[in-house]
Amino acid sequence: MTKKSLSFLLLGLGIGIVLTAVVFSLIIGSGQARGGTGKVMLKLAHVLPASAPVHKGMVRMSELAAEKSGGLVDIQVFPNGQLGSETDTIEQLQRGALAMVKSSTAPLESFIPEMAVFSVPYLFRDADHYWKVLEGEIGKSILSNGGDTGIRGLCYYDSGARSFYTIQKPVLTPDDLNGMKIRVMKSKTSMDMVDVLGGSPTPIPFGELYTALQQGMVDGAENNPPSMYDTRHWEVAKHYSINEHARIPDIVLFSQKIWDSLSPQVKGWVQEAADESVTYQRQIWNQYVGECLENLEAEGVTMYHPDKFGFQVLAKQMYGNFDGTSIESLIEQIQAIE
Repeated sequence: MTKKSLSFLLLGLGIGIVLTAVVFSLIIGSGQARGGTGKVMLKLAHVLPASAPVHKGMVRMSELAAEKSGGLVDIQVFPNGQLGSETDTIEQLQRGALAMVKSSTAPLESFIPEMAVFSVPYLFRDADHYWKVLEGEIGKSILSNGGDTGIRGLCYYDSGARSFYTIQKPVLTPDDLNGMKIRVMKSKTSMDMVDVLGGSPTPIPFGELYTALQQGMVDGAENNPPSMYDTRHWEVAKHYSINEHARIPDIVLFSQKIWDSLSPQVKGWVQEAADESVTYQRQIWNQYVGECLENLEAEGVTMYHPDKFGFQVLAKQMYGNFDGTSIESLIEQIQAIE
């Protein structure tokens, strides 16, 4: 081969390598989420056990992202609080030290004030009304409200209705809550709700709740059936009073800092995977709630279905706490949705 032919060959190879790198850069985007293999590796942290339908929804999201991207997007899901508590991981998310987090919307009130609307008791008439709000303009708007705080919402997952489970006696009327210490999430609205119903709200990280129940630090908690069953809280709390005082969704969050580093193509794959995983998660959630209720009864938990009216009357007293705020407007808009 002549020197001239060799030069043209090397030039052609060089141009090809540069073009390949440019195209690959456009697909992947810059920076922090890219691994040494060229994959976009995204860590997703949450505090629930791997048996939870919410965890399985995130695993499905990971599978869909890999399928859509031809293996370029690798979402790694870490359950059981392996990477920290909800508050810890949200702070990591803000710094860009973690790409994704699943959280309840309640602890996000201090980051995104509009999230408080989901903790307002008895705001949603039923599950259909709840999902009309989440999938409509209100829900979409709230998802996008955290950009200034370094947080971007991807999608909502079903977390059902929350009710009281207690150690010594059931909660059949609000009067039964008098003198009871009830574990709540670190959310002002959740604390106000228990307070207005007559209980003593006690914020405790979810991962520490079993010990708190066992040691009598609290008299009970409030949550959905899968959360009570999966964490074995039923070993201590044998009374489940299904008053369904709140429907607080789980939400998958993305670090705004890392999101901005990704290409439009990668963003599209991730968002599509998230949206499609919601349908799957809702299906398995509904099935699992029924299974958990049956399992709780089999483990000796007594189920109660108290009249909700007394709880509703007291709970609505706290709506006035939001007068003159953006939450007041959101409450009115949600109530107006048929």
